[in-house]
Amino acid sequence: MTRRRITQGQPIEHFYSVIPAGGIGSRLWPLSRADAPKFLHDLTGSGQTLLRDTWDRLIPLSGEQRIMVVTGRAHRAAVEQQLPTLADPNVVLESEPRDSTAAIGLAAAILERREPGVIIGSFAADHVINNLPLFQSAVREAVAAAEAGYITTIGIRPTEPAVGFGYIHFGDRLEIEGAPSALAVDSFKEKPDLETAERYVENGSYLWNASMFIARADRLLEEIGRSRPELLEGLQELAEAWDDPATRGPAVDRIWPGLEKIAIDYTVAEPVAAAGRLAVIPGYFDWDDIGDFASLAKLNSAGRSDLAILGKNARVLADSSSGIVVSQSNRVISLIGVKDIVVVDTPDALLVTTSENAQRVKSVVDALKITGSTDVL
Repeated sequence: MTRRRITQGQPIEHFYSVIPAGGIGSRLWPLSRADAPKFLHDLTGSGQTLLRDTWDRLIPLSGEQRIMVVTGRAHRAAVEQQLPTLADPNVVLESEPRDSTAAIGLAAAILERREPGVIIGSFAADHVINNLPLFQSAVREAVAAAEAGYITTIGIRPTEPAVGFGYIHFGDRLEIEGAPSALAVDSFKEKPDLETAERYVENGSYLWNASMFIARADRLLEEIGRSRPELLEGLQELAEAWDDPATRGPAVDRIWPGLEKIAIDYTVAEPVAAAGRLAVIPGYFDWDDIGDFASLAKLNSAGRSDLAILGKNARVLADSSSGIVVSQSNRVISLIGVKDIVVVDTPDALLVTTSENAQRVKSVVDALKITGSTDVL
């Protein structure tokens, strides 16, 4: 096999970036909604949405004509407005959410048919990443490991015993040309309690799972087929029909709703790790998936114990208070003597909680669904 050109500062030959842009970010309700999920918000003060930030950091790796976005039909207009140079053939629309295996697997199947032997990298639309040279260096190493036949992920060196992330337990160093940092993955660990997270960080052989996967498209599809042959069959049938507008729509309507809804961590990452075919590149760049309002508060207060305020016209008066206020209304919000408070004020819904309970916001969304209050979701 001819070795791909992986040169610092230039797009990688035969490499495609895939951006799964799905999910509503239910732990960020009522800011994040079904019609305006978190990747369509500016949550960092950059002046751009998280989706646009993701696009910009991938251009140096693959070039803007080699970035595919997988998103819901309802979000097409917003995505294309954010990414005006996104090529039409690289917009993949889901009729309904079927989780990451279907989204990433369909992208892999389409791209493998168009360009046999292509390497793809999957990067979520709603992550925050700084230290871009370190990020791009890690991706280039991951591509080299993928070329060697590994399914590869990028794990983040933990800076604290976080309980909101899954963890990767790594083992021995792998000898892979072009990927000197590559390590074998022993196993994946679910989000731990604080005591377990502290033990992981102290141990030193655990990384945060950032759900970035880089692999040859054919290898990724092969692994999906090992664990979910029926799912792979559906994805390949969709890919066969995809590039013909006359066959695409009917195929999506017939096949997509019946695909198993399951995360790629379960169909690929965990079984591949158990079989010794998964590599990880440690990432030393700043990373966050803004999983809840506690992490959003920390991100926007630069780690200080003061009050973060988001909202173009926010009117907030605070005295001896900390936490975060997100305002999308014209109301004056006054805080006096409250610590680690979370206030999210939108025109039709108000959330008040604390940083400690931020992960429980999802249960409010679940309760609203049960009660039929879907107008605010």
